Amino acid sequence: MLLTRFSALGIALISTIVAGYYLPGVWAVPLFVVGAILSVAGIYDLFQPLHSVRRNYPIIGRLRWYFEDIRPEIRQYLIEGEYDETPFSRSQRSLVYARSKNESSERAFGTQLDVYGNGYEFIGHSTRPAPPADPATFRVLIGGSDCTQPYSASIFNISAMSFGSLSANAIRALNLGAKMGGFAHDTGEGSISPYHREHGGDLIWELGSGYFGCRTADGNFDPDAFTAKAADPQVKMIEIKLSQGAKPGHGGILPGSKVTEEISLTRGVPIGEDCVSPARHRAFSTPIEMMQFIALLRKLSGGKPVGFKLCIGQPWEFMGMVKAMRETSIFPDFIVVDGAEGGTGAAPLEFTDHLGTPMREGLLFVHNTLVGAGVRDKIKLGAAGKIVSAFDIAAAHALGADWVNAGRGFMFAIGCIQSLTCNTNRCPVGVATQDPLRQRALVVPEKADRVFHFHRNTLHALSEMIAAAGLQHPSEIGPHHLVRRVSPTEIRLFAQLHSFLLPGDLISGGEGNEFYRSSWSLARADSFDLAKAAA
Repeated sequence: MLLTRFSALGIALISTIVAGYYLPGVWAVPLFVVGAILSVAGIYDLFQPLHSVRRNYPIIGRLRWYFEDIRPEIRQYLIEGEYDETPFSRSQRSLVYARSKNESSERAFGTQLDVYGNGYEFIGHSTRPAPPADPATFRVLIGGSDCTQPYSASIFNISAMSFGSLSANAIRALNLGAKMGGFAHDTGEGSISPYHREHGGDLIWELGSGYFGCRTADGNFDPDAFTAKAADPQVKMIEIKLSQGAKPGHGGILPGSKVTEEISLTRGVPIGEDCVSPARHRAFSTPIEMMQFIALLRKLSGGKPVGFKLCIGQPWEFMGMVKAMRETSIFPDFIVVDGAEGGTGAAPLEFTDHLGTPMREGLLFVHNTLVGAGVRDKIKLGAAGKIVSAFDIAAAHALGADWVNAGRGFMFAIGCIQSLTCNTNRCPVGVATQDPLRQRALVVPEKADRVFHFHRNTLHALSEMIAAAGLQHPSEIGPHHLVRRVSPTEIRLFAQLHSFLLPGDLISGGEGNEFYRSSWSLARADSFDLAKAAA
């Protein structure tokens, strides 16, 4: 056993000695160099205090770390099944790659899914299919009665991903693809960079708690800076970010070492200083103040659509916002529901795994609350969270969405291989890195074409799918069109699985749904805290 443990070190030492003293000629040189390097490494392993395995197994013990490093790649390329989601399955990624390359996504010999397994979902088709509609008509007009510059948005857009988390070339490719396809590109909370502007694609400007791009020196909201940027015709909508699915309720810090000159200019923060995104907004502290801030942004932007994005957490807090809408008669033009399954960058493990409501439940809750409060017709709903296929889009519409956003789907389109290194600055394909040498791997015109094709081909697939159900526009999809298996012998319509409120249920004083009724009673328009009567 002792010989086995130290065999590698022994072989390295013997090789060094033999090459140095007994072997003649040029062949001894590489053997001597390799043996010497391994000998030094092995002796260091014997005496270093940090790793027990390497003290007992010099040189050999290093293989453990090597195999740990390459384990994700080995699993992804050799072991992972077609539908093993980690976090996106090979099947999902292959679908995006095929559509982005304008290749056929057809499959032979039938489905590989277990259609009798719990959770299997499908759309009920019609005996009288409709003619497939032109996907170019799959748009939604966003803007309420107080909005003077409504925006006709595609029902499928690029979700919020900031410059800084994504590379300059990634931003360029996404925006050029959006320009080519006539859909929107959300800036993320890192503000509008020069790379968002190069190709002129439609922008949704996301305004996070750091107010990047429109902040004062002490980090507060700057109305004048906001007005100047919001006036840009390229900016179509303003989105206040309350929380994101990857880490709801958690702020963020971009270390000063990463705050380069261009990040400084884009975000309006000093070069070399930590760039902090607080966990909460400073511009408002109550639901009523939040509605007033929305009205202010709409005025300062010249009447452009203003809304907010959130991952649902405590239900009474969102209901408090809805009560504030009714009390002030100030309504956001749109709300985007981000699911806890979302996330393109780094987040604490516990937040990623165990904080926030998944997209479908959050979307249904928001839709029901707006319906029950009698204000659903005033507000458009977007949804984001692991959406990559036409069926994903259809399922979101069945639960109340008017449009959807995708982040990682479009990352796959520009070459992401799910290496899970987004937080290391070592992205192997130049998508999630600020390293100039790594970024050059991403060729903007070619990847922009893929963004365009992925969007177009996905909506074409959606057109054919809903046509089979007798429908011509995604807005016609209802919960009675989708079906889920709940046991080996039972299937149910979404309309049977989920509770749907009727217009005005929350304000009529009727019985209603107990969860919604009790949560509504806890909500306050003047505070995010629980109602005093419930304390």
